[in-house]
Amino acid sequence: MFDLLREDWHTHERKLSRQGLWAMAVYRFGRWRYTIGPRVLRVPFSFLYKFLQKLVEIFAGIELPCEVTLGRRFRIDHFGGIIISGDATFGDDCIVRNGVTVGLRHTGQRGAPVIGNRVDIGAGAKILGPIHIGDDVAIGANAVVIRDVPANSIAVGIPARILPRRDLVTPAVTEEEVMR
Repeated sequence: MFDLLREDWHTHERKLSRQGLWAMAVYRFGRWRYTIGPRVLRVPFSFLYKFLQKLVEIFAGIELPCEVTLGRRFRIDHFGGIIISGDATFGDDCIVRNGVTVGLRHTGQRGAPVIGNRVDIGAGAKILGPIHIGDDVAIGANAVVIRDVPANSIAVGIPARILPRRDLVTPAVTEEEVMR
C-alpha cells in the first residue's frame, strides 16, 4: 500500500492540495483493509474506510469505491462530479478529469467498462456499459461512449464517433540545430 501511495504522490505532482490524491489515498486504504485476515480486526478499518470515503465524496466530489480495479499511476486531474462504478477496470497511466462518469448503462444490468492503458478521458465524458476501451485512446470532452473503442483511437461526440488517432510526430532535432 505504501509503495502505491508514494507512486500516487508523484503522479499527483507531490501536491497535498490535489483532491485526486485524497481520493487515491482513501482508495488504497480501502483495498489494503481487505488484506487483514480476521474479520474482527478488519471491521474497525472498514468503518474508518466508509467514513473517509464519504468525506472524499463530500469535499472532493469523487466517488471512487475500493472495488474498482485501477492500474498504476491513475490520475484524477480535476476534481468534482467524478463517478466510477465499482465494477469498472482501468489500465496503467489513465487520466480522468472532472464530470466523468464510468459505469453501468442501465440500472440493474451488470457490466461496466474495461479501460486500457494510457487512456485520457476528457471533462464531462460518459463511458457506459460492458464495453472495452483500447490502449492509447483519447476520449473527448462530453463524449458519450456506449460501444467499444479500438486502440489508438479518439472518441468524440454524442454518441461518440470513433476516429483514428493521428498524433503529430515531432521531427528529430540534430545537435547542430540546437546549437544555432
